[in-house]
Amino acid sequence: MLGEIVADLQRPYPMARLLQGDVGSGKTIVATLAALVALASGHQVALLAPTELLAQQHHLTLMRLLQATAYRPDLLIGSLPAAEKQRVRIRLADGTAHLVVGTHALIEDTVLFGRLGLAIIDEQHRFGVAQRQALLEKGEAPHLLVMTATPIPRSLALSLYGDLEVSVLDEMPPGRSPVRTVVRDDASRPRLADFLRQEIRGGGQTYWVFPLIEESDKISARAIASHARAVRQALSGVRVEVVHGRTPAAEREAVMSAFSSGDVGVLCATTVIEVGVDVPNASVMVIENAERFGLAQLHQLRGRVGRGRRRSFCVLLAGKDCSPEARRRLDFLVATGDGFRIAEEDFRLRGPGEFTGLRQWGRPEFRVASLWQHRRELEAARTLAAATAQRGELEAVAAAVHCPGELGPGVPAG
Repeated sequence: MLGEIVADLQRPYPMARLLQGDVGSGKTIVATLAALVALASGHQVALLAPTELLAQQHHLTLMRLLQATAYRPDLLIGSLPAAEKQRVRIRLADGTAHLVVGTHALIEDTVLFGRLGLAIIDEQHRFGVAQRQALLEKGEAPHLLVMTATPIPRSLALSLYGDLEVSVLDEMPPGRSPVRTVVRDDASRPRLADFLRQEIRGGGQTYWVFPLIEESDKISARAIASHARAVRQALSGVRVEVVHGRTPAAEREAVMSAFSSGDVGVLCATTVIEVGVDVPNASVMVIENAERFGLAQLHQLRGRVGRGRRRSFCVLLAGKDCSPEARRRLDFLVATGDGFRIAEEDFRLRGPGEFTGLRQWGRPEFRVASLWQHRRELEAARTLAAATAQRGELEAVAAAVHCPGELGPGVPAG
């Protein structure tokens, strides 16, 4: 797929490509190689990540991967001191910064690029359409590479229509273990606590993820603190730490470092750990009120475990109000670990969103067609249209459409 990306970068019009790869399949390596092609051509590269944790992870990874080159990545995130953020902005504007990794801070009006040539968006389902467009408008028609393990329905629909070309990473790196996934209810909590104690005594570690209970981050922070107290009571003697969106950066880094080193047995968190966390020793993912999460998010969370050689488990705790439809979604996740099948099911359930608007999910206003049921026909039409355009017959087809009398017998005018 790298050859496809490089070929796109050499064309006279901007690339718009979706790189699909399951959780941990190596998308970052492919993106780094694509960035090197753009950098070697004298262009700037921006990598947009949804969270500071992931942006910092990417920054460290790129520092390591590019240490033998002349390129050093800059980091632009909201928690940086004002003077450091201003220094990075100046370097981006005058072109001395070649590669920048950042969060939403990259798309602020105060950020200008001297010669942005490639925009890379990781975990693109975490960004709105307007946010992605804001990054592209920082340059003069830059190339776009979006990466995801579970494409949002809009992306699948756009790929069917040809607005996005698709590259697929369909292999996993060696050493990845399959994750056994189960659904449990409140009655299973005592047995779950016993299982976790046994797993931690054997050297494993656990993520325990809670949904955002309210829209307010302050309320959510209090809620997860309350949940963490319950976990500590159930797992007395086990070190339990907490991280969420309002955790100060220094405290968050200290907690994550302690978890990575194995000093923390259970990490209670919100979805802030959904991406950018790689702890091979973590072997259990517990997701509270799993019915509140979408399929894509559940798959991403599950991908935090199974990264080492330990047996790994994902426990989906269904709440008392879990509807039959939500339970069917959870059962689907239990039945497959294939991110592409999960994306297709998400597409079927949620719809593709708008093709020319901003909604990323929901049903399109088609009278007859179904993008799910007729996807093969759409792919065939797309292939035919591309072949026709390449043969230079597009103008002839357009002329025929505007001259109904020339379409031939049996074809109604209009």
